[in-house]
Amino acid sequence: MKHVLLTYDYVDEYLEQRGQYRQAHLAHCEPFLASGQLVLGGATTEGPMQGVIVFKVTDVAEVEAFAGADPYVINGLVRQWQAREWFTVVGEQALHPIPPG
Repeated sequence: MKHVLLTYDYVDEYLEQRGQYRQAHLAHCEPFLASGQLVLGGATTEGPMQGVIVFKVTDVAEVEAFAGADPYVINGLVRQWQAREWFTVVGEQALHPIPPG
């Protein structure tokens, strides 16, 4: 397993446009939440609007497929997105914990 960070760079009109797609976006997230693949998600509150979603999957391609089918992406609310493996070393859910000391 690996952690993968999915980042969305939202269009400037994101806040005005998301309402009509939000339920579909959340419904798209549901099976990934239920399976434990989607660990955490949300939007930044400062600077340019961005979304960040943390996944725990076997392959980055799973997250790329998620993004490609996300209603926010399909309907143009996301200017660009990126899925990157995140090598976690600290914290309860770290996949490669570094021993103390």
